[in-house]
Amino acid sequence: MTDNDLNTTVPLSTEALSEHVTQLFSQHMPFNQLLGLQINKISHDKVEIRMPWNDKLMGNPIKKILHGGVTAAILDTVGGLMAILYATKDIDNISIDEFRKTLPNVGTIDMRVDYLRPGKGEEFIATAEVIRKGKKVAVCRMELHNEAGVHIAFGTGTYMIA
Repeated sequence: MTDNDLNTTVPLSTEALSEHVTQLFSQHMPFNQLLGLQINKISHDKVEIRMPWNDKLMGNPIKKILHGGVTAAILDTVGGLMAILYATKDIDNISIDEFRKTLPNVGTIDMRVDYLRPGKGEEFIATAEVIRKGKKVAVCRMELHNEAGVHIAFGTGTYMIA
């Protein structure tokens, strides 16, 4: 659903608002497209993003492992998406225009990444959950695994949501 497909002043349900946020992350953010990020599961309580292996994102060509910056970017993306969705879970019947005014300063305040193992795999799965949410800030816990379930990294992110 894009702005061309809907009236941005008409109130949306919580589900329609989630769909709009998902579209923004997956289709209107070129960096997410460059990484090949695919939103696999999405709810107001948990998000899962998948990314297939891509040789262009390699940090160590000898060992064929994912670049650490890509690992951090995936974790930040899944954490930010989770923070926005969690912040909107109690908002019902809000228009796209009102939503854009409600959350104008969404962004990462701080993020910590703990790299546990080299990023080896054919696919990478990032998940996020909210640890705490206030009126202006949400704190998320993010994890990155490969397709075999090997835990590669985890992160904690603090996000401005208002």
